[in-house]
Amino acid sequence: MLTFEEKQHIIESFKELTRKEISMGRLNYHFEESQFEKKIVVEKLHPNGNGFVYVGDLLRYPTAQKGLVNIRDFTEQELREVIEDSIMYLSEVDEPIEEEKFEQTWLNRDKAELLLVNDEPYWNIYHGENLEESFGTRDDAEDYLYAEGFKPSAQK
Repeated sequence: MLTFEEKQHIIESFKELTRKEISMGRLNYHFEESQFEKKIVVEKLHPNGNGFVYVGDLLRYPTAQKGLVNIRDFTEQELREVIEDSIMYLSEVDEPIEEEKFEQTWLNRDKAELLLVNDEPYWNIYHGENLEESFGTRDDAEDYLYAEGFKPSAQK
């Protein structure tokens, strides 16, 4: 097991962390650049060698409570990895992914045209600007179109 001083030295090698002294000789290390309210990466590093690293909901680590993993028996390599993972976790920003809206034209024998559109969470069928039908799944919407004699325009 690494000593308190060894853990402290390893943690302080991460320049992005700021040391904060708390009660009973314990230390917290904050990541001020966190994209979340949560800024503490290392919590309650105690002179007896016990302490915690915040890993949120990363499945790689078995957490106790509040997304914390106990580092008491971690090796140097394990400690470095968990701190790197924590910093990466707190750095990630879920940017909205702009998805293309799904639209597909369907035709029948008489050249009547319907438009299948994914309007989350529904699959809607439009005749011009008017809503013809609405379904919970794409399969249900396509089944309806086939039953009504329509086929995707690419297959016509």
